[in-house]
Amino acid sequence: MSSGSILIVDDEKNILSTLSRALRVEDYDVDVAGSADIALEKAKSKAYDAFLLDVNMPGTTGLELMKSLRDMKVEAPVLVMSGQGTIEIAIEATRLGAHDFLEKPIGTDRLLLSLSRALEHAQLSEENRSLKEKTGDGSGLLGESAPMRKLREQIELAARASATVLVMGERGTGKELVAAAIHRGSKRQKGPFEKMNCAAVPAELVESELFGHEAGAFTGATKQRRGKFERANKGTLFLDEVGDMPSPMQAKLLRVLQEGEIERVGGGDLQKVDVRVVAATNKPLKKEIEENRFRADLFDRLNVVPLRVPALRERIEDVPLLAGHFLRAACAQNDRRGKSFTDGALAALSKYEYPGNVRELRNLVERLVILSPDDEIDEGDVRAQLPIGGGGAGGGGGHYRPGVPLEDMVREVEKELVLRALEHYQGHVTRTAEGLGLERSHLYKKMKALGIREGSKDKPGEGDEG
Repeated sequence: MSSGSILIVDDEKNILSTLSRALRVEDYDVDVAGSADIALEKAKSKAYDAFLLDVNMPGTTGLELMKSLRDMKVEAPVLVMSGQGTIEIAIEATRLGAHDFLEKPIGTDRLLLSLSRALEHAQLSEENRSLKEKTGDGSGLLGESAPMRKLREQIELAARASATVLVMGERGTGKELVAAAIHRGSKRQKGPFEKMNCAAVPAELVESELFGHEAGAFTGATKQRRGKFERANKGTLFLDEVGDMPSPMQAKLLRVLQEGEIERVGGGDLQKVDVRVVAATNKPLKKEIEENRFRADLFDRLNVVPLRVPALRERIEDVPLLAGHFLRAACAQNDRRGKSFTDGALAALSKYEYPGNVRELRNLVERLVILSPDDEIDEGDVRAQLPIGGGGAGGGGGHYRPGVPLEDMVREVEKELVLRALEHYQGHVTRTAEGLGLERSHLYKKMKALGIREGSKDKPGEGDEG
């Protein structure tokens, strides 16, 4: 049985001959290409397990080839090699996703070790992806309660159709996971699944993010850029927090949904796109419509298939199952294997109401794994980490811990409040500062003092879990 299929790309025939011979001896299925153009043609007709690319080739370079492979959604690991290795090239290759950087001449042992590790990593990633598809990553779709069984049935039915879907639910319930499940169950599953968090992109950049732009369309637009709709062609586009989309963009989104055509910023040509849109919101859109913040016609267009993701307090019987899943994941991630919950701990977790829903439960379990000193996490450990007054229907231990100085407990409470505010405003420091009635600079100082690392969601980015 073959050890894996490898494509070696190099413009030097002796390199191709030497490396292919070394890999075939180890039972690899090896193909070779003398240029990036030939490599791309081969990659279109065969699924390789790994690529070995030379950086310095005439015409299209190895790094440019890497970009093309990523645009084709090729996920196989890439090993980059060069006879003129520099730190700059190595950094750029790593930024583009190269698994390793090999300097020529390449020793056989070094090559085999690097390739073996790359294939092992790819296999683990594939197993993890497969597990996530089966379990919903434990973050929202895992559960045997009646509301979750009903939701999974609705997802299956919605996936078979081609209509737009509007996923509604509180923050942290797993709306993005619902969108991903719809895509996986649809006829578009082999197409791209693109995501955009409408609340995380500055208003002036939303149009460019969605529709792309031409070079010179605005200051800083040095080259042509494809937008989310183009990249999602023949696939699915997930618009998270669609209720936060700026009013001018709502009209343009409606036109695209109606006509199936987009126009890049600064361009004059209309382009046909075949994209299924799944949108999500934690806002009551009907109220937004009444207050003239959201278009009624856009709501009607999005709300063809409405799905509601239940809050965690509506399916509290799922908490032990979710907590156990998160416990295993947090133990593995933080090298704290062997920890477990007592029955009292699970009971305490099940009494809390979780305003942050599944995401909050996941964060709470990870905090317990890190901060609980013993292998058994008990009821006292849980109550010590719940927010003050957060016992829900019977909890309430809060942050008070006998023998701990008041200053330390106050600091814990303050940190909890700031973290909650940041989560509420989805990591936007400016909005969080406004919501807390603080100057932005004051909040930055407080975050630093409390050991809270600044997130990256002040910049355009994707959502977490909806």
